Amino acid sequence: MANLPNANPRLWALSEVNNRKPRLFDWPKDQNGNHQRVSEIYGINTFNNVVMKGKLSKQTYAQLQATIKQGKKLDKSIANEVAHAIKEWAIENGASHFCHWFQPQTGITAEKHDAFLTLDDEGQPIERFSGGQLIQSEPDASSFPSGGRRSTFEARGYTAWDPSSPVFISEEPNGKTLCVPSVFISYYGDALDYKAPLLRSMEAVSNSAVAILHLFGKTSITRVVPTLGPEQEYFLIDRSFYNLRPDLIAAGRTLVGAKPPKGQELEDHYFGTIKDRIQAYMQEVEYEAYKLGIPIKTRHNEVAPSQFETAPIFEELNIAADHNQQVMELLRSVAARHDLALLLHEKPFAGVNGSGKHNNWSMQDSDGNNLLEPGKTPRENLQFLVFLVATLRAVYKRSGLLRAAIASSGNDHRLGANEAPPAIISAFLGEQLTNILNDIESETIVEDSSEARIIALGISQLPDVARDNTDRNRTSPFAFTGNKFEFRAVASSASVSTPMTILNAAVADALESIYAEIKSLLDDGVEFKKAIIQVVRQNVIATKNIRFEGNNYSEEWVEEAAKRGLPNLRKTPEALAEYIKPEALEVLAKTGVFTHEEAEAQYHVRVERYIKDVEIEIQALKDIIKSYVLPAGYSQQELLASSLVALKAALGEVPSRQLSELKTVSGLITDLHNHLDSFEELTASVSDADGIEEQAKKLANEVMPAMLEIREFADKLEEVIADELWPLPKYREMLFLS
Repeated sequence: MANLPNANPRLWALSEVNNRKPRLFDWPKDQNGNHQRVSEIYGINTFNNVVMKGKLSKQTYAQLQATIKQGKKLDKSIANEVAHAIKEWAIENGASHFCHWFQPQTGITAEKHDAFLTLDDEGQPIERFSGGQLIQSEPDASSFPSGGRRSTFEARGYTAWDPSSPVFISEEPNGKTLCVPSVFISYYGDALDYKAPLLRSMEAVSNSAVAILHLFGKTSITRVVPTLGPEQEYFLIDRSFYNLRPDLIAAGRTLVGAKPPKGQELEDHYFGTIKDRIQAYMQEVEYEAYKLGIPIKTRHNEVAPSQFETAPIFEELNIAADHNQQVMELLRSVAARHDLALLLHEKPFAGVNGSGKHNNWSMQDSDGNNLLEPGKTPRENLQFLVFLVATLRAVYKRSGLLRAAIASSGNDHRLGANEAPPAIISAFLGEQLTNILNDIESETIVEDSSEARIIALGISQLPDVARDNTDRNRTSPFAFTGNKFEFRAVASSASVSTPMTILNAAVADALESIYAEIKSLLDDGVEFKKAIIQVVRQNVIATKNIRFEGNNYSEEWVEEAAKRGLPNLRKTPEALAEYIKPEALEVLAKTGVFTHEEAEAQYHVRVERYIKDVEIEIQALKDIIKSYVLPAGYSQQELLASSLVALKAALGEVPSRQLSELKTVSGLITDLHNHLDSFEELTASVSDADGIEEQAKKLANEVMPAMLEIREFADKLEEVIADELWPLPKYREMLFLS
């Protein structure tokens, strides 16, 4: 910039990007010069089973494994030995500090670092890490959202070690830190984070599911664990462009920006060749993830230009949730090394697909069996049918809560926008399972055709392809995809913990009700198989309205859903209100996930977050219009006016075409000023609304539409202003990385 004092910063950024030498990532090699295998580096930054075995006594190792794998309560008597072993391992690997790594209701992770350093009785420095330090720490609880559970003058809060999630070393350019995954609670034991409710919900699912399995005679099953594989979508743009977009920096999305001549119309980005610069980035992310024991499996381009996806192998839900938080942070930190900026907002660019986080959820028993695996003959797999209809019952009865769990200002822009599921929660099962449930409902006995079917390709060189039990319905918010449900409506920037906590609670409640229904019939002397089929049939009929196999984007579905009584909660404030309905408070308390007070606090935190997010966007929009768009408009106006003066001096008249151009620019500037003045008045009146609920509604129903109106005029100005005068990186530049 120093050499180009009068240059447009955008044009300078374009030059910078075009001349950039991409950072390449060379996968590290072993002593023999061969690339390290993933299996050789996998989990080296975690206190994993191999390390545990080598550093703990057999008895302590067995006790710790019982806590991790069987959910048994941690025996505090082993804490000192475990802490010492963890400290020795961490120091051997270069860590000088430790922290309790936790997930407050900010959507990101938090940590407070302490050194292993202490002084002995003689004042000599030693490294020490006690069992007490491992189990518990004390951050400032007043510094995090609490929904009123903590006052600002009440600072004490506690983090407590979650032994079920691996302790890991965070490796940064400036040092290494031992991180202890933890829950975060208030002085009085209220959950102030996402992990504590998630663990409670997992316990609720386990208790209800084990009871069902014992009815089926599987009394050896001691535990059921929800599993998860979250697909993470994201955008990348060059950091030079990002630094010149105050809206991206402040709000995570572009608040102005004209549509480019070419977007995603040709579908030429999706599943196309991954460009070298992006592949180098992806490989470095995966390398860092593998060292943390995060099982990244898939990488590919997504539909929109500059949009990508990464997905892991399924894991226990709690660990998957922790790993997804780590993945989001890795995506962000590694991007900076490649002169890229990560965008996790659900709709960073208007007019192209937004980003989601598809949560592939199932349940697994302590023998390793997937409870949503249909088998070759799902019609005869009564256990599968019980867990299937229990999940449908959960989604049907708690659809409002599930919508609340995915609500945010960012997701409001994405849901229903022709690349994401609508705000109406429904379930998709596919042709085969739908036929089976319809037969159960009508008590029709037909020949079973549920053996795996084959798609004949008609190409002699290629083998036949096994066809899944279901096709994929990309428009469904909650779709069965072979042996799991895919909750596709979750926001890309969100923690998976909240939607999975609500889903777990809903399923646990449904399983408990189904258990009671089956048990009642058995107590009345009904034969077991008949009792199961009767209860399954009752639930098939009761949940029929939640099942939809068609196009969720269509207007016909909106009308049909209304007839079925399914809620269509389009905006975050009305969706979040589901949290505090009496039936929601009851089920959350009944399953032990939230007390009434905690649920209400969660609601208030989420509403406050919505208000703050929109208020940030309001200020960012005002700034970008006043500091960038209008000055560019004035420059164009001056350019045209000067040209007209020169023309009149030369020709003696002003051509009407050129005069019309000046009037167009001048009119757009006037219109933008007028709308901005009205917008100032409107936003000033938000604080007059009665309470945060009414403020949120006013922001959603009045302010957000007004922001779109302002954007319309700003984007029209961009289209008529000379390219060299426009200061903001344009869509056509940001969206097509080379």
